[in-house]
Amino acid sequence: MAELILYNTLTRTEEPFTPREPGKVSMYACGLTPQAPAHVGHMRGVVVMDVVGRWFEQLGYKVNFVQNFTDIDDKIIRRANEEGISTTEVAEKYSKMYVEDAEALGVRLPRFVKVTENMDAIIEMVQRLVNDGYAYVVDGDVYFEVNKFPEYGKLSGRSVEEMQAGARIEVDERKRNPEDFALWKAAKPGEPAWDSPWGKGRPGWHIECSALSLKYLGAAFDIHAGGMDLIFPHHENEIAQSEAYLHCEQPFARYWLHWGPVRLRQEKMSKSTGVVVPIRELRQQYEPAVIRYFLLTVHYRTPLEFAYERLDEAKAALERIRTAYQRGHALLRERGSASADTALAEPYIQQFRAAMNHDFNTAQALAAVFEVVREINTRLNTPELAAKPDTPAELAGLLNALQWMMETVLGVSLSAPAAAQSETLEQLMECVIAWRQELRARKLYDLADRIRDDLKAMGILLEDSPQGTTWRVSS
Repeated sequence: MAELILYNTLTRTEEPFTPREPGKVSMYACGLTPQAPAHVGHMRGVVVMDVVGRWFEQLGYKVNFVQNFTDIDDKIIRRANEEGISTTEVAEKYSKMYVEDAEALGVRLPRFVKVTENMDAIIEMVQRLVNDGYAYVVDGDVYFEVNKFPEYGKLSGRSVEEMQAGARIEVDERKRNPEDFALWKAAKPGEPAWDSPWGKGRPGWHIECSALSLKYLGAAFDIHAGGMDLIFPHHENEIAQSEAYLHCEQPFARYWLHWGPVRLRQEKMSKSTGVVVPIRELRQQYEPAVIRYFLLTVHYRTPLEFAYERLDEAKAALERIRTAYQRGHALLRERGSASADTALAEPYIQQFRAAMNHDFNTAQALAAVFEVVREINTRLNTPELAAKPDTPAELAGLLNALQWMMETVLGVSLSAPAAAQSETLEQLMECVIAWRQELRARKLYDLADRIRDDLKAMGILLEDSPQGTTWRVSS
């Protein structure tokens, strides 16, 4: 397997990737709290991780990817009250929408796990932390005592003093230290609750991901992923409670991968601030493949500035790639099939591989894509090259490389959607009918009839009448 280098937030360095088990990679990503429609920022993470998983498979790994739904939370409870439905119905409604949006963007879905279906694992983890002296109980609430974990802050690089000064920590005089965080919350009247050794309640936010990732992937799994906004406090707290639970015999996760936020007018997209572009609205304006392409135009760790102008640029770029791909195949159909000659494409394949092996750099990978497009267009637009006997074999190699890069690895379809194809065909046939009418006006009946006959052979029927010419696809 080729060496893959990835940036590890934990060590703040680029490191060669070495899996826990040879030939296998285990990944966990913090998922959605399903209480509103997903926005573009949510989609960046799931698209990034889909490409990461696809690339691991290209390197020969078997991928086990788990992502959670936090399907009980203060926000879900508020939304349930607003909509007059249960918290379960709220979570199911918005989880389903998220899955539909992800699938529309070409995402191969991970294994989704839900908090409410794994309460036993969460309670067991909290109980051991209490038994081992890392956590304490106050009035049915359970808190993790940060001072009991000396390495607290190693992911974010902050000291406890810096955290106390810089973080907005909820004031609770019952806590031993201001930075201690909740593992279990005592039930409030009218809220969903589960039985526990400390009374009815529900989990704190941080414990959920620790319990679920350890249950489904085991200790020292390969990659823990999430947005950069989760580094502190969420992921910092995950490490503390998980490695205390494991008695530090093994690391909680080996590599930490964080993607940058999607920003709108320099502000991070967030449902809490209302600075969002719902993905469902955007899908009505742009083809999902265009949105996916846009999300991959910068390196995953770089913040992505949302702008409709940039989506228009992504649309134009994808059209350029698709046009080269379609024209290339049209020439092959005209000249006859040929065995692919990969020699011309090989340098660009290696350029693409190098980009993906260097921390999944999709921006550089797309540069290699356009080198392939340039080579295809050169052969199509240069008559002496198009006529050469070896051009079909070279084109076949380039087209295969382009399809592998775009569809297999990046997950961006090279086929225009049916609606777009239909619209293009309508426009084309309007032009063909106008050209044919001009030929007949010039009394070039043989050419006009040839157009009619050629179209008929393709399954498109022209029907002349005193009112003009119409067309239809033969059944």
